[in-house]
Amino acid sequence: MARARLLASLCGLVFLVNLARIIFAPLLDVFISEFAIGEGTAGLIVTLAWIGSASLRLPTGWLLTKVPRHQVVLSSGVILAVSSAFAATATTVPHLMAGAFFMGIASGVYFVSANPLLSELYPSRIGQVMGIHGAANQIAAVIAAPFVVLTLVIDWRLSLWAIAVGAAVVTAYTWFAARGTEMPAAGADDRDFVAGALSEWRLIVTALVIVGAASFVWQGLFNFYELYMQSKGLSDRMAGTMLTIVFAAGVPAFYFGGDLADRLPHVPYLLGIVGAFSASMFALTMVDGLLPLLVLTSIIGFVIHTLFPATDTYLLDTLPDSTRGSAYAVFSSSWMLMQALGSWVVGLLIESGLTYDAVFGGAAALLGASVVVLVVLERTNRLPS
Repeated sequence: MARARLLASLCGLVFLVNLARIIFAPLLDVFISEFAIGEGTAGLIVTLAWIGSASLRLPTGWLLTKVPRHQVVLSSGVILAVSSAFAATATTVPHLMAGAFFMGIASGVYFVSANPLLSELYPSRIGQVMGIHGAANQIAAVIAAPFVVLTLVIDWRLSLWAIAVGAAVVTAYTWFAARGTEMPAAGADDRDFVAGALSEWRLIVTALVIVGAASFVWQGLFNFYELYMQSKGLSDRMAGTMLTIVFAAGVPAFYFGGDLADRLPHVPYLLGIVGAFSASMFALTMVDGLLPLLVLTSIIGFVIHTLFPATDTYLLDTLPDSTRGSAYAVFSSSWMLMQALGSWVVGLLIESGLTYDAVFGGAAALLGASVVVLVVLERTNRLPS
């Protein structure tokens, strides 16, 4: 029961840290209008949140060799509460960018410490627990757009103030739950950050090669999804609904994707997910009309969100206790940095005159080609698993 309470509190905290990253996507139109900026600058605000998420993951990995995981998790909640309040007071673009960056930092610190902690709390059900935790994470993405719509009735800043207050409350409860839980000792031997990470470099590089490009493309796709749907002739309201659907499909995807990650061979499963994502996104660029867009939006949302629990299970299940925290931090930092650049690159390409269909169609084709190469390598046993 104590571990269940801690898991529940972490589900609440992950909901807030992910909402802090996602909240900027449905606010892009507001930022463009209120601060008189272009798509590239607006995309950079989103990118900074994700760069912030990547920036302190390596130092956090080092900190985990010195400090218990649950204490680092609690610090992420404090960072989130303070940084969200700071962003809510923004009156200039640099101020807003700084707030987005620090809100991203909170999520980076959280995931690097919480995911290894959960895998060690439930070592026989890593995929399932990652799926449950990820589903809570994904619910934040589902409600982000309608939540912003509600807060816009008063002021867009209200959405950031709500995150700040929620983070303070949930962090306090997580501290209470952690006090009554006997923490696992699985990471006790993980005390040399550099040596631990270097010893697992092949596994880290393999995981990045498999999932890095897909997550980069996904970042660019979902942060501009509303504008993309508008370019296909949908109304503003329906475009926002599509963004909600693409995230809503991820709630069951996290749960079932995590469960399958416990049952299927890790590398073939990941390659299948990336291949399905590239195919469905390419199909999206070829269609118009509400019904085809609705179907493909649901498929894309489900497929891409199975990638995340599958990736975490691959790393956390394969890494030994003696290197898990260190190596996972290096992977997580590198992976997040690769993702972070996606929305900025897409924004620049759109500003240069390319259409959304051209940008995403080209990305899907390149992603599909990379999967073919990786499948050949996997079939010839050249990828570690």
